[in-house]
Amino acid sequence: MAQDNVIIRFDKVSYQYNEKKVILDEATFTVRKNSIVTIMGQNGAGKSTLFKLLLGKLTPQSGKIHLENGASVGISEQMIAHEKLSLSVVDYFRTGISGFRPGDEGNIVKILRVVNLEVPLEKEVAQLSGGQKARLLLAFALFSNPDILLLDEPTNNLDKAGIEHLTDFLINYQKTCIVISHDAPFLNSFTDGVLNLDAQTHKVEQFAGNYYDVMEEIAAKLKRDQLQNARLERSIKERFEKVNKLGGKSVQMSQLARRIREDIAEDREDMVEMRKDDKTISDFFIPSQEFAGYVIRMSKPSFREMYKGDRLLIKGPNGIGKSTLLKSIVSGQTADINPKIRVGYYSQDFSELDYSQTAFESLMNVAQVKEPQRVYAVAAKFLLNGAILNNKIASLSEGQKGLLCYARFMLQEPGILILDEPTNHINFRHLPIIAKAVNKYAGPIIMVSHMEEFVDTIEDLTELELTSWIDY
Repeated sequence: MAQDNVIIRFDKVSYQYNEKKVILDEATFTVRKNSIVTIMGQNGAGKSTLFKLLLGKLTPQSGKIHLENGASVGISEQMIAHEKLSLSVVDYFRTGISGFRPGDEGNIVKILRVVNLEVPLEKEVAQLSGGQKARLLLAFALFSNPDILLLDEPTNNLDKAGIEHLTDFLINYQKTCIVISHDAPFLNSFTDGVLNLDAQTHKVEQFAGNYYDVMEEIAAKLKRDQLQNARLERSIKERFEKVNKLGGKSVQMSQLARRIREDIAEDREDMVEMRKDDKTISDFFIPSQEFAGYVIRMSKPSFREMYKGDRLLIKGPNGIGKSTLLKSIVSGQTADINPKIRVGYYSQDFSELDYSQTAFESLMNVAQVKEPQRVYAVAAKFLLNGAILNNKIASLSEGQKGLLCYARFMLQEPGILILDEPTNHINFRHLPIIAKAVNKYAGPIIMVSHMEEFVDTIEDLTELELTSWIDY
């Protein structure tokens, strides 16, 4: 690779939050100018940390990060910060523009058109739909025309049309872009290569090619490494048995035994440091609250009463008001939910979670059986170990927050599930397991989802096409 074609170089970069939380261990890789690269890895592997290192928000303990002279970095984050939701669209841009000038309003309108977003500049950010916020995040990152664009889960909340527009944008993008996403079909449309962060070895593996080819290559390498280690383990075991038989019967035998032990030590060093394939959550079941009678009555004539087993999918383009409708149902504005019913709610922005609580407190608060051991056992199904449970929810990754919501459902035993983009922030490997659990849930379901593969696995859905919020 030509040296002058590299825009990012990590040279033996190590970073750890503390002695027990090592993220990167002498990570070495390069990113070529004008390429589009995907970052993949388990939750907690360090994907977001790597972005913070590139942005200069974190400093490595050792090693060097080299950016091409003068290269600027911009990021489209997963979510808009809570304190910025009350700002107007134009004021939101002002937070990222130094020396804002009157003519910049026109430039903002132009960049909004690039991401296919047409909203009044005076509109409050909080009033935008999830898909509109996703486009706004991208526009905000693009406004400064960075040389390196970082995208953190950019398809969250986007409908099919939004994902198609974003895909076309990236295919034609003329600068360097690094993407974190769990949407495999989306990634495969444009990726030039993959950086795989291994949560066990804390190394970064670099692969060239499209996403699916890289996944196959990683799986094949994992199988080869497993076979090599298995052969060495068998050989080591056989030689240990030989050493035990030799014992100390003579000087010659003792010397032979020593040489065998030295050979065994060398072979142990030759064993491949195994990367662990992404873990998936365990199969789980969401118990339904036992209750006779109606669960929910809609206040608008377009809806009906819902009972156990009823399932409603609300459809419509980004910005039509699907999330607003779900929030109004949960709050009781447009629906009468039986007061005896426990509501299981998955929102786009995790507004149902108390960020000041620890994950353990959040689970214990909704649990119908207040037994710590059961809480820990349920959390483990969702890869939430004791260390994670002791952390404040605010410090969890978005993926961990999403899995926490499903653990809450298990313990809460809700009488109804209201799911607003329930695949957001979730690793695609977990989605078939989550879909199976949602499909087996016996209570009524009201759902909004842009992911067709997920929706297709949920049986007996009645569809409602939302054409205008006012109509409903």
